[in-house]
Amino acid sequence: MRPWIEKQRYLIDYTLAALARRKARNLGLLAVYALLVFMLASVSLFGQALRQEAAAVLADSPEVILQRLVAGRHDLIPPGYLEKIGRIRGVQHQQGRLWGYYYDPVSKANYTLLVPAADAPAPGHLRLGATLARERGLQAGQPLSLRSYGGKLFTFTVDEVLPASSELISADLVLLGEADFRAFFDYPAGHYTDIALSVANPKEVRNVAAKLSAALPDARPILREEMRRTYASLLDWREGIALALLAAALLAFAILAWEKASGLSADERREIGILKAIGWETGDVLRMKLWEGLLISFSAFLLGLVGAYVHVFHFGARLFEPVLKGWAVLYPRFTLVPQLDGLQLFTLFFFTVVPYTAAVLVPIWRAAIIDPDAAMRG
Repeated sequence: MRPWIEKQRYLIDYTLAALARRKARNLGLLAVYALLVFMLASVSLFGQALRQEAAAVLADSPEVILQRLVAGRHDLIPPGYLEKIGRIRGVQHQQGRLWGYYYDPVSKANYTLLVPAADAPAPGHLRLGATLARERGLQAGQPLSLRSYGGKLFTFTVDEVLPASSELISADLVLLGEADFRAFFDYPAGHYTDIALSVANPKEVRNVAAKLSAALPDARPILREEMRRTYASLLDWREGIALALLAAALLAFAILAWEKASGLSADERREIGILKAIGWETGDVLRMKLWEGLLISFSAFLLGLVGAYVHVFHFGARLFEPVLKGWAVLYPRFTLVPQLDGLQLFTLFFFTVVPYTAAVLVPIWRAAIIDPDAAMRG
């Protein structure tokens, strides 16, 4: 075992010396290679972190949300729905929810007005999301005037600005009491926007949804798992757009790998011929070049991955933020929690390191099996 280790150490020493002799070329190759890994890893890490954030946000969402449809459009829940749902076996708890959208011409943004299930603000008071408060320059104790769709002006007092830690889900949020909400939107008494349901047995969620559809044909149950899949599909789609934008870089790397596989330079052929002439075996030459490919590819992979980690989790992925996060007038500020997935890293490693290493070995094997004299003559 020890002789084998010593042999590999000597091969690595020679490989490092050979790389140093072509320093400019190899540094340029390393820089391009690391930049490619950096871009691919940034998109991958950013997308995975956003998936984790979406999963964390949806973890506390209702198991089932029931909406009423009229002519294929979302309509108000009329009185009597809650009683009908309560008689369906498997439903543990049901609660009507009040929420709606309001376009503010002052900030040119849409607000989400919501009546909280508990601890609602007093009449004439409300709570604001941090992004909205920052956009309008509001603080606790200051007034906020909103004109309803009926043309009536409502003036509220800001009780509290919601914590910045909740900005991801409360950026455009306005919390107000039920009486103020119904007056502002002219909501009829006993009507709700939708209904949030909890199911006694989580394994029976789909069965309960089927019972709801049968009992209320004009209703549409939306499951939490369906919302998770929708968010995941959306992020996958955005990640695909980012990777499509990187197609030029991927093409350049493919050309580089093809150039590596197509042949060696005259100096490299001459070097292999000299090594074989002084007693190196074909296997030694292949192992030496394998170490060369691994050193370059591993170094590029580590540099690119570390750079991507810093870029995503310390600088907010500034290069890809507009593509993956999307755009909005009220854009939340939030810090992504570092997430490293083993399968994700292995996939990135496989598609960046393995092709290059394999491309290095093909021309080396061709040159190593020819006569040393012919190789030295080029």
